[in-house]
Amino acid sequence: MKIKLLMLTVAVSCAFAGSAMAMTKAEYKTQKDQITTEYKANRDKCGAMKANAKDICVSEAKGMEKVAKAELEAQYQPSAKNTEKVAMAKANTAYDTAKEKCDDLSGNAKDVCVKDAKATHVKAKEDAKVAKVSADTSKNKTEKVTDAKKDANDETREANYKAAKERCDVLAGAAKDTCLSDAKVKFGM
Repeated sequence: MKIKLLMLTVAVSCAFAGSAMAMTKAEYKTQKDQITTEYKANRDKCGAMKANAKDICVSEAKGMEKVAKAELEAQYQPSAKNTEKVAMAKANTAYDTAKEKCDDLSGNAKDVCVKDAKATHVKAKEDAKVAKVSADTSKNKTEKVTDAKKDANDETREANYKAAKERCDVLAGAAKDTCLSDAKVKFGM
């Protein structure tokens, strides 16, 4: 299932990336209708599944639709903002699907899974922000990029620390204290 979804995503991405020329309004509408049709077909395939597998499948289908629509917008109206929207759509899709996958777990394993997903999501969002600032052509671009990278590193480090701290919760006593202090040192908290 994952391979099929990946192949479909790659095919759609290649289809959108293939043409560097701006598309007409009619082409845009046709592509948008095709995305909606593909989403409905993918969602219908999920109907045969049960429980969390169905939730994961629906999340992946919705995510592919969101990413495809964002890529379509970026092709129809190329801009740094639309490029950032594509990156954010990919980050949000991956996060939503990862959270659904965590639902199969319970207890501390589920908590760790959610924190890891959140850390990955934060990193992807911050990378998108840095990419947007890097595309800026103003005079003080270097300063903005430096600030954006610093903020991104801080946010990512904090999210990774929270995930590491959650992993320590499974331990007790001195082992937990050591784990927490190691995490603080590693992530500079």
